[in-house]
Amino acid sequence: MAPKIFSIKGIKTFILLMLLSGFAFSVKASQVVSEPQAVTSFDWLLLSIYILIALLFSFLCSVAEAVLLSITPSYIEHLQEKRPKKAKVLRTLRITSVDRSLAAILTLNTIAHTVGAIAAGAQATVVFGSGWIGIFSAVMTLAILFFSEIIPKTIGAVYWKPLASITAVFVQWLIKVLYPLIWVSEAITKWISHGKKQHIFSRDEFLAMAGLGERTGDIDEHEFRVVRSLFRFRQLRAKDIMTPRTVMVSLPANAKVEEVFQQVLNIRFSRIPIYSEDNDDITDFVLKDDVLMTQAKDHGARTLAHLKRKLMCVLAEMPLPDLMEVLLNERQHIALVVDEYGQTSGLVTLEDLVETLLGLEIMDEMDEVKDMQLLARQQWRKRAEKRGLIIDNDSESQ
Repeated sequence: MAPKIFSIKGIKTFILLMLLSGFAFSVKASQVVSEPQAVTSFDWLLLSIYILIALLFSFLCSVAEAVLLSITPSYIEHLQEKRPKKAKVLRTLRITSVDRSLAAILTLNTIAHTVGAIAAGAQATVVFGSGWIGIFSAVMTLAILFFSEIIPKTIGAVYWKPLASITAVFVQWLIKVLYPLIWVSEAITKWISHGKKQHIFSRDEFLAMAGLGERTGDIDEHEFRVVRSLFRFRQLRAKDIMTPRTVMVSLPANAKVEEVFQQVLNIRFSRIPIYSEDNDDITDFVLKDDVLMTQAKDHGARTLAHLKRKLMCVLAEMPLPDLMEVLLNERQHIALVVDEYGQTSGLVTLEDLVETLLGLEIMDEMDEVKDMQLLARQQWRKRAEKRGLIIDNDSESQ
């Protein structure tokens, strides 16, 4: 594990060493430098002005930087509906020309830090004498750390929404005033980055934000499950959600309704595939309601072939978005899944797609088993145990 270079303990140690070194410098300097002679009120006023100006401009820049970087693209899009002009300005400053905005803020901040510190240090020498310049430097450093870095950036990060408008005006003003310096900064940046720009928002970041919202309570568990399932949807194939062939319930097409009536009553699903020879010869399906209605009308001598409906076929490797589009366009509720050789792999329904898309488990009228793939694995395990292929759980887990 990499060491934590910027730990709180390390920062405290650094500040303490800085104060001690400043004190030692002042003590040593006081031995050879005389005290200042006559200090007027104007000298004190000038020192106060230098310090206030340095801290004030640095404070404003830090607030503006924190506010600008806290503005999210989603907030701008939401603002577009209510205040399109404000949204346009924020989009320019935060997304389109964020490098220019940051260059303006950091330029003024650097000037305030550097020039302000130099001017204040020079005036402090006049007021306090060179013997106290070390102590003054340490105090000035702490003042800059707290009043122009920690406090303003905390304010900007917490209250960025109400400060967004005034920050936009401030940054626009900075860009106009400091344009020559910004132009040079942009030229250097483009030369270093070769004109490449990073994406604004990635799928992983979106999922991470949804997960954070779920943990903080802003998004409930169901909403997070829907978002996560939606992003997984295009990565899945028909074979991932289908009912496997080993647990498919199918009936012979030449069977009479009266012969399969009792069996149909116990079938859990509303659509039943029918075959001519075996399960690899499935081309149609019948509705359970049609079978029951035919029996109720005393037409039990009819075969299931008289009630058949065309069953469309899809490849097992078909992506789920394509599969959903095909089913909706063809107005179909069910499809037979086949492999590359045309052999039956399983059955997929529109319910399977909706369940996967929304992270739900939709039960049909008489469903008793939620996960048919799990049922297929359990049945395979039972057969394997009977044949001695699986000895115990430990051997399987190894």
